[in-house]
Amino acid sequence: MDAIVTVPPYAPFIREIAKHPLVSGIRLNTVMPVKEPLPDLLRRLKDEAMGKDVWVDLKGRQLRIATHGVPPFTDIELTHRIDVKTPVRAYFSGGREVATVVGVDGYRLIMQDGPRRVVGPGEAVNIPDDSLRIEGYLTDSDKRYLEAAAVVHNPHLMLSFVEGPDDIAQARAIYPDAMIAAKIESRNGLAYVRKGWDPSTSRLMAARGDLYLEVHKPHEVIGALEDIVHKDPHAIVASRIFESLAHAYMPDAADIGDADSLMRMGYTTFMLGDEVCLKRESVLSALNLLEAMASEYGRRHA
Repeated sequence: MDAIVTVPPYAPFIREIAKHPLVSGIRLNTVMPVKEPLPDLLRRLKDEAMGKDVWVDLKGRQLRIATHGVPPFTDIELTHRIDVKTPVRAYFSGGREVATVVGVDGYRLIMQDGPRRVVGPGEAVNIPDDSLRIEGYLTDSDKRYLEAAAVVHNPHLMLSFVEGPDDIAQARAIYPDAMIAAKIESRNGLAYVRKGWDPSTSRLMAARGDLYLEVHKPHEVIGALEDIVHKDPHAIVASRIFESLAHAYMPDAADIGDADSLMRMGYTTFMLGDEVCLKRESVLSALNLLEAMASEYGRRHA
């Protein structure tokens, strides 16, 4: 059992986290703002990771908010140009908020209603509709990170919303030696895994945060998770892991059962997401809990 840990780029506890026996790598979420040139950033993170892998998470076709929207507002600007049949539902805050889109104008969502709060750059938006078409794949930021990773020889890359071999080919065109984890986060991505994925091109990741919202019905995420790990026994499972520890000292019972279920499916690499990793205490609690559960699971099934 091993873990990949998301770390804020300027967290003072990166070295301490990297020393944890369960940690095989750290993840940089590239939506986080940085203050130094990207090659310098990656060199510093490689040094602080002390030999552990540094995974650079590229955003691909993931829909994110480009500028602030202040309620009451009638439009939201996205990072990608899209087309979708309207009216259609859009999900914010990991599915906790829903709003109705009545029109699309290139990068702009014209809202019937919207989240009753300020939304800002980097926030994810999900529009799980079969008519959705997203223009392009790699963003300009993705390309800059790819070029920087090639310069400093940091090959570990995560590609968001992979839906076919062309997505992986775009990244390899910039960095041919990249070691890619293909994040499966949509129905199109699941179709690619089930029918067309080539294990020589990438490792799979079940990125549950978006995948949970993108399947037709929430319970269908179980079959999706099973299909991914059956295709790739080395698949990474990510998102919504021990989220309760971000807000409380004790984990919820549901979080314990969730992690155990993932182990029973066959997952052996867990990636801890942004929220639980923002504080030293919560990320260490999550790592220690995962380590204890893995040990107990191994003892019971020896």
